[in-house]
Order: sequence, then C-alpha cells, then structure tokens
Amino acid sequence: MSRKENILLIILAAINFTHIMDFMILMPLQEFLVPVFHITPKEFSYLVASYAFSAFVSSLTASFFVDRFDRKKVLLFAYVGFVAGTLACAFAPTYQTLIAARIIAGLFGGLIGAQAMSIVGDTFPYERRGRAMGALMGAFALAAVAGVPIGLFLADNFGWHIPFLAIGILGILIIPFIVIFIPKMTSHLSAVRTKPLDVYLSVLGSRNQQMGLLMMFTLILSHFAAIPFIAPFLEKNVGFTKSQIALMYCLGGIVSFFSSRIIGKLADKYGKHKVFSILLISSTIPVYLLTNMPHIAYYYVLIVTTLFFILAGGRMVPAQALITSVVPPRLRGGFMNLNSSLQQLGTGLAAFIAGSIVTKNEAGELEHFQIVGYIGIAITIVCLVVAQYVRPIDQLKQ
Repeated sequence: MSRKENILLIILAAINFTHIMDFMILMPLQEFLVPVFHITPKEFSYLVASYAFSAFVSSLTASFFVDRFDRKKVLLFAYVGFVAGTLACAFAPTYQTLIAARIIAGLFGGLIGAQAMSIVGDTFPYERRGRAMGALMGAFALAAVAGVPIGLFLADNFGWHIPFLAIGILGILIIPFIVIFIPKMTSHLSAVRTKPLDVYLSVLGSRNQQMGLLMMFTLILSHFAAIPFIAPFLEKNVGFTKSQIALMYCLGGIVSFFSSRIIGKLADKYGKHKVFSILLISSTIPVYLLTNMPHIAYYYVLIVTTLFFILAGGRMVPAQALITSVVPPRLRGGFMNLNSSLQQLGTGLAAFIAGSIVTKNEAGELEHFQIVGYIGIAITIVCLVVAQYVRPIDQLKQ
C-alpha cells in the first residue's frame, strides 16, 4: 500500500475505533447503569436498541441522496454529530435523557460506517480489498483492547459518565485529521446525476444485491444476538470479576487485532467466499460453548471468549469486502447506507430479542441465555446459505 493509502486507513480506523467503542462500552456498563437508574435488563436493552434503531432511520434516509455528495464531507458531517451525541451521553442525568442522547449519537453514527466502507471500496480494488478491510476492522479489536478495559476502569473509579466523555474528547482530536488528511472523495460522481430512487431500483433489479443485503443482515443479527449479555452472564453465572471481564476483552482484542489482518490477506489470496464460509461454520463452536458455559476456571473461559473474538469478529472482514463489491461505484454510498440501515435494524432487533428472552432469577443469575445462542447459530446457518448467492459485480459481467 502507498503512504497515502496507509494514512487514509489509519484515519478511517481511528474513526471506526471511536464509533465502535461508543457502542461496545455501553454493554459492559450494564452493571453500572442498572443500579444507578433502577432499570431492568430489558430496559437496558432499550438503551442498546435506541442507538441502533435511530442509526437505522438515518442510514435509510441517507441512502436516497448520499451519492450526490463528496464522501469526505458526508463523513465529516456525520462524525461531528456523532461526537456531539456521545458527549451528550456523558452528561445525561436520567435514564430518559440518556436514551435521547443515544438516539442523537445513533442518528449521526449510522452514517459513519457506510461512508468509511464506501471510501475503502472506492480506493482499493477488489483484489486488495480484503487487506484494507482487515486493517479497518482491526479497529474493532483495538476498541476491545483499549476501549472496553479502560472504559470499565474509568467507570469503576470515576463513574459511568467518564467513558463517554473520554470517547467524545478523542473524537474532537480526530476531527482535524479528517479535514487535513482525507482527500476529496468525488470519483463516484458521474455526469448523470444520481436520483433518489436509483439505489432502490438497482436493488430491485439485482438478485445479487438483494442476497448481499440479506447476507449482511443475517450476519449482524447472529453476531449481536449474544454480545449484549456476554459480560453480565460471565459475571453473574460463571463467576467472573470485573477485572477478569476487562482481561477477556483485552486478550480477545489483542489476538483479533492481528488475526483480522491475517484473515484479510487470506481472503485476498484464497477467495472471500471460501474464507467467509469457513469462519461462519467455525464461529458456531464458541457461540455454543459461551452461551452454555458452566461455572468453570476463568482461563478455560478465556480460551472460548478469545476464539469468539477471532472467529465471530473475523467474519466481518471477507463479508465487508464482498458487500462493497456487489454494486457499481456511483451507487456505492447509497447502497452501503441502505446496508448500514439494515445492519442497525439487525443490531437493534438482536438486542430486543435477547432482552426479551434473557431473565434474572432470584440469585441474580441470567436465565435462558443458551436459547439466544441457539438462535444465533440457526441464523448463522441461514447466512451461510445466502452467502453462496453473492458475487462481485465484475464476476457477474464475465
């Protein structure tokens, strides 16, 4: 990769880091927020879902017009709004105002991922896109390595407000780098001005695009079915301490930070479909073990959780390389926003379903978590079948 490409990926990864960290930090904060606001696990799941559903609305709306603009300007606008929403979370005095702040963060945050993926799709050819996506998705792992343990430490020692404040301040520091170092992204703009319904007409006329959207929707639905309750399940049912929860995120994040890059290279070398299918099948093993985990030694649990980070998170690398390749560049931004809206819907739906299934018994332990795991595995199998019908647009032309 050239120096400019590396700088671009570093900035996009930093944006992705803060964006993902904002979402991830909320989940382990459940044990802080539930007693502070006197809410139930179901009400906590609404906090997760509120961000996801508002992001769904904004992404869906943006899909009508986003391809008319410079991708850099859209990314900058979305990121500034996201940072403002995250700072609002830090100062929320009540459960209701925190939900309102999460909705604001979601409205802007819903645009970020799609723009980042569109920029990567515009910059890197399909043959090198796996490596680029691996570098970008490494930010997810980095958020687990640094963001979640540090967030838990800050919340434990200074209060739950501080992690959101730290993310907001970090976001403010990143904004000048977006302005200075990301070039104008206008290569997708053509002589024929994109019309609001062009993306939807393209999807309606392409079974390949429909299968791509369904592939990502089922992948996200399966991925986030169990995630919101992993930390509280390990703490209440398996006997993990808060420091061991932080160690779990740190260890899993460090390993998957490097594995995501390896997976990206393997996807470019051996094919996105093959690597994606292997990861999908393999990921069902740690999902089953994790959601059926008995009270065992913490180091055995760490093996399973690290495997979950590697395999479940690694699936995203070839999947994102595939989804950016099923649509022509002039419609990529709108399509990726449509895809993002469906992903946010899947995230919110997964959190809502899991929150409706998981309950607490009198001892404070979580019940029915294994049912959530079975649902996630079943949806993963559906995703595997759907993925076989997804092809890059260049291959369809051959």
